[in-house]
Formats: sequence, C-alpha cells, structure tokens
Amino acid sequence: MTHPYTSPTPPAPRPPDSRPLHKRVLVWIGGSALLIAGTLIGSAGDDGQESVRAATEPRATVTATVTATPEPGPTVTETVKAKAKPRPTVTVTKTAAAKAADSDGSGGAGTSDDTGDEDTTGTCSIVSNSGNCYSAGQFCRNSDHGAVTTTEDGTEITCAYRSNAWRWTYV
Repeated sequence: MTHPYTSPTPPAPRPPDSRPLHKRVLVWIGGSALLIAGTLIGSAGDDGQESVRAATEPRATVTATVTATPEPGPTVTETVKAKAKPRPTVTVTKTAAAKAADSDGSGGAGTSDDTGDEDTTGTCSIVSNSGNCYSAGQFCRNSDHGAVTTTEDGTEITCAYRSNAWRWTYV
C-alpha cells in the first residue's frame, strides 16, 4: 500500500511522435485542400443560391363528374271535392218605433224624434261566434285582424294590435 502523505509520482513524459515530420505535413496539406475544394464547389454559381424555375408548365387536368338523376315516377292525381261546411245563421232583429201622425200635415219633416240612425242601430257587419256585436276592448279573432265594423249603437271600431293583443278599438 502507498503512503497517503507522499505525492504521487508524476506521469511519464510523452514519447516523441513516432510519425515522421513529412507525414504530418501531408495530413495538414490534404485537409486544407479538401476544405478549399468544398468551399469552391459549394459557392459555385449565383452566390451560393440555387436557380429556381420561375414558370411552371401547365399540365392537363382530368375531371370526371358523375351525376345520377333518377327517372321520374308515375304521377297519380286524385281529385277530391270538398263538402261545404254548414255555417251558423245569424239573425238580426231590428225594432223601429212607429212614427206618430203629424198634425200639421207636413209629412213629419223636422218634428220626429227619429234622427235616421235606425239603419245602423242594431246592425253589425262583423259579429262574434255567438252572434253578438263586438264592443271596444274585446279581443279580435284571427280572421278579423285589420277589419272595421260597428258596435250596437253604430260607433265604428277596428281590429288593431294594441297592448300585446289584437283588440277592437275606436277608429
């Protein structure tokens, strides 16, 4: 065993190169020649850039489209006649006051209580499903949107969209 406090022996000196000097020089010259040759070949033409073909030649394109169209089948037409649905009958009863006989013989001009409104009183062009006249504020049917009619007393009302619903309103 070796003593730990003593310094180790230095390594043996390197032996002189066994290759002769002329072989070492040839290796350096060959390596330099390869480096220069590679540099010249790599930089030959257009500063090291490769030329790129600018225009491409057009090529023929083949496109095949297949469309399948079915042949029309036979058409069968059947005519059905619709039967008329019975509709409710609306009956409007109109009562008129009897005209009093005039004592001056003028035929009643200007003395009658009747103002001639009896032709609109009690008649409505549009009635509800139950046969009654509409009044302002009531809801309209879908078929009555935009229609105009009269109330029982002869005032015109129209079916308009107000307050988020279709209602009969005064014109």
